[in-house]
Amino acid sequence: MKKIMFISAAIIALCSFTITGYNVGDKATDFKLKNIDGKMVSMADYKDAKGFIVVFTCNHCPFAKAYEDRIIALNAKYATKGYPVIAINPNDPNAVAEDNYTTMQQRAKAKNYSFPYLVDSTQNIAHTYGATRTPHVFVLQKSGSDFLVKYIGAIDDNSDDATAVKDKYVENAVDNLLAGKAVNPTSTKAIGCGIKWKS
Repeated sequence: MKKIMFISAAIIALCSFTITGYNVGDKATDFKLKNIDGKMVSMADYKDAKGFIVVFTCNHCPFAKAYEDRIIALNAKYATKGYPVIAINPNDPNAVAEDNYTTMQQRAKAKNYSFPYLVDSTQNIAHTYGATRTPHVFVLQKSGSDFLVKYIGAIDDNSDDATAVKDKYVENAVDNLLAGKAVNPTSTKAIGCGIKWKS
């Protein structure tokens, strides 16, 4: 009987975990997280932003590394148009040492990041947003004082080869928002390494 109760509790806990996070159209919470320069960063700091490309990513994941230059390119293309990239590392560095804060600083310096690279040390933001992979993207649009979720998922349709990409999901989403059009698709499956949650 105890075993059945334990299994039932585990199933309930798993279901509770999987249903958390945002859906397209939801209002996203702001955050205040430490950047690689030691300063705290929030979306509210960007007074002129029309929205954001929030990317949950990390140092060690092969998928995150494969997409790194594309993330840099997204910021180069859209920051000046009002949709800057904000990268967030949600991984537990005790699970993967390469995802520690010092290595974040080194990685950002080596790749000359032109956007914030924040550490979600409590993992609360990743849980709140519903991020599950690295990379996992949330495109937000500012509406008054709110940030509305307009797209969730992958950056594009080819994690292996940037030159073979056919559908640039994030670019299409932001382009549509800038043009006042509906985003389509509004969600795709994020492809990457599972987030390393604290035990």
